[in-house]
Amino acid sequence: MFVLAELKDNVRIAPELFGLKLPEAIKDEINRKLANKVLLNVGLCIALKDIIKLGDSIILPGDGASHTEVNFRYIVFRPIIGDVITGKIRSCSREGVHITLGFFDDILIPPSALQHPSRYEEAEQAWVWEYPLEDGNTHDLYMDIGESIKFRVSGEVFEESSPIGPPDQEVPSSGTGTSAGGAGPSSVTEGNKTPYRIVAAINESGLGLLSWWVQQNQEEDEEGEDEEQEEEEQEQDSGGENE
Repeated sequence: MFVLAELKDNVRIAPELFGLKLPEAIKDEINRKLANKVLLNVGLCIALKDIIKLGDSIILPGDGASHTEVNFRYIVFRPIIGDVITGKIRSCSREGVHITLGFFDDILIPPSALQHPSRYEEAEQAWVWEYPLEDGNTHDLYMDIGESIKFRVSGEVFEESSPIGPPDQEVPSSGTGTSAGGAGPSSVTEGNKTPYRIVAAINESGLGLLSWWVQQNQEEDEEGEDEEQEEEEQEQDSGGENE
């Protein structure tokens, strides 16, 4: 779910930070620049792991700041396709079930990837799994907001987006990354694009709301205990007959 990305950047340290040790100032600047940002085709940046190499620092003409080329490793959130993760239901819509991990909200389970058959209840604003019973009837299992849910990562989508300013004003150049949707301070992006989102699925056994399988496991355990008691009673009865 979390990976180490090896990155390189030219870090600018303002003159007012010259009182700090260079590695410390560079760490603060890298985290300020990247933490809680999405890098295209890399993932959601979480925190700096370590600095691998510091180049020579230079001061450019007309600029009192120092510029240093830095190689470093950064902790990035980017699940592998096939990873199984537990999150919570943030909301439901006709588009599917929206999941949050607390620090990342852009996870969607589309209707085709829900347990089959499922339907959307407009009044309840919730998806419902029509769980088949042995007698041929069905039992409605609701996917309510706030419930813990286990899902499998089935895809990821990166979209290049850049901040836009008010009309008729010059648009400032974008930084190294863009804010992650739902994971921090919001920013207006071109076309309100989500820079990184995850597509998930729960259409297999063991996935879905944790409460579904906990209840099923309890029922199976109770059935197993009943069978064991019946076997013990039968053995005791047969033993008494032999005597």
